[in-house]
Amino acid sequence: MLRIPLLLACLFSLHTLPVAAAEPTKPAINLDIGTPPVIMTRHAITQRHSRLVRFYEAGELGLGHDGFIYKRDGVKLSLAKRQIAEKLIDMENNERKTLVFVIADGNHRRDAQDEVWQLMRARWHEQWHSGWWLRDAEGKWSRKP
Repeated sequence: MLRIPLLLACLFSLHTLPVAAAEPTKPAINLDIGTPPVIMTRHAITQRHSRLVRFYEAGELGLGHDGFIYKRDGVKLSLAKRQIAEKLIDMENNERKTLVFVIADGNHRRDAQDEVWQLMRARWHEQWHSGWWLRDAEGKWSRKP
């Protein structure tokens, strides 16, 4: 008869013990991971950057708060130049999405694409040159100081 209250007391005490976190801590994201897909994607972005610089310096394209490249509102480009800019923008923005995916995948953290995107947005903003154009969340353009 003494066993039942003792058993209940043991079960109750186990129930009230603090429980360790159910989810283990996830490793930090390495943005500079050197997997082949990341290297190839970074190379493509670097090669395209040399063609985009002239648009950035002329104030025709800028960096959005979301990390994508945009044509600035009200900028008049010739048809040929506009077509080139639009093609470069499409390729660059798609490559940025790919880079985020391959970095998350290379870190074995596909679930962390949003985190990688936030980190890369901050890096792109930091690397943006003074005098180049930035677009805020409301769509207003300003020059980076």
